Amino acid sequence: MSAPVVEITDAPESAATPAGATLREGAFGPARCLACRECGNEVELGPQYACPECFGPLEVAYDFTAVTREQIEAGPRNIWRYKALLPVPDDIETSPNTEPGFTRLLKANNLGAELGITNLWVKDDSTNPTNSFKDRVVACALSAAREFGSTVFACPSTGNLANAVAAAGARAGMKTVVFIPSDLEKPKQVNSAVYTDSLVAVDGNYDDVNRLASEIAGEEEGWAFVNVNVRPYYAEGSKTLGYEIAEQLGWRLPDQIVIPVASGSQLTKVDKAFRELITLGLVEDKDYRVFGAQATGCSPVSVAYKAGTDVVRPVKPDTIAKSLAIGNPADAVYVLDVCKRTNGAVEDVTDDEIRAGILLLARHEGIFTETAGGTTTAVLKKLVETGQLDTELETVIINTGMGLKTLDAIADQVGPAATIAPTYAAFSATGI
Repeated sequence: MSAPVVEITDAPESAATPAGATLREGAFGPARCLACRECGNEVELGPQYACPECFGPLEVAYDFTAVTREQIEAGPRNIWRYKALLPVPDDIETSPNTEPGFTRLLKANNLGAELGITNLWVKDDSTNPTNSFKDRVVACALSAAREFGSTVFACPSTGNLANAVAAAGARAGMKTVVFIPSDLEKPKQVNSAVYTDSLVAVDGNYDDVNRLASEIAGEEEGWAFVNVNVRPYYAEGSKTLGYEIAEQLGWRLPDQIVIPVASGSQLTKVDKAFRELITLGLVEDKDYRVFGAQATGCSPVSVAYKAGTDVVRPVKPDTIAKSLAIGNPADAVYVLDVCKRTNGAVEDVTDDEIRAGILLLARHEGIFTETAGGTTTAVLKKLVETGQLDTELETVIINTGMGLKTLDAIADQVGPAATIAPTYAAFSATGI
């Protein structure tokens, strides 16, 4: 599989859309073209995601200008501090957007002590504008949609993405349409519908919703589906997680990182961010290990990893971790590539372990995570127990979303320890 194209030059060149209309100069910042991740074929920047030669996935390739730590640190306290490394214009801050990013990196001493990990951190993305990391990727997709002159901002989603797209579209003043599985958690439905009156529930799982979105994208003019026809730009937003972790650690890379896997894009882009920082001389070159986390009820990548094969067979999701319930992950083979190359692994945990993971993070670090974060925390625990993770090395886990979005997952696991009369004697009798 070909590696992302990263070159450092004096200045990026302008590009044109597939239709031949020239983009405004600097519309995509340092982005040079779209490059196929399979055959390396390069195409002009435009609203496309499949290679015309081999139908492989396209991703953004760059001609980076020199950038320093000081330049980045002088930027805004959101993802636009890294605009020199993203496919966005230099004036991106002037366009209405939700300004996500630069979320907290917390030293997790309590959880580390519980699991026997010497140096553990939690990158907590639940504090983004719509309480998940999806605000990052959507902000980059919104920039691309604007530059292409799109009139409708849309997505298929397992929940968090729908929330982020609906909010970003409202902020930008664009018509927004979001598609979700009809059995999605109620809080995530409400968190989308509050921003848009065009929430469409589809009878089927995420893969069914995604197929419908792809069909609509091919038929409708002016629709920017963030994770379909503008996916290459959208995916680059996940790199900012990697950039922030490195900066917040004092411009160094962690030894190990555990990342949840849905489509797999977040994991591959964090790895891409680390490699870009090394290439640009912003961090010291070092080995690091990347681990992927999946729910057993939707674990095609974990199954393939454990079988020692590059063939990832689609599955029908059956898990409480609905934000990870993508049975045919677009970046599955690339996740395997990253985890094998870095001497990491892909592991999975049951729904009961996910629930326990939610409580583990909440009761040791005061972070209420959704089921995806419960998956990541539970996988971290399992990696320690199975000896796959080195407990002496500096480790980061990513919490991608807020627990209030998936209350049903643990509603019957927690509650009052006792119900008593309003007297001191009654309280004393509880033994609390």
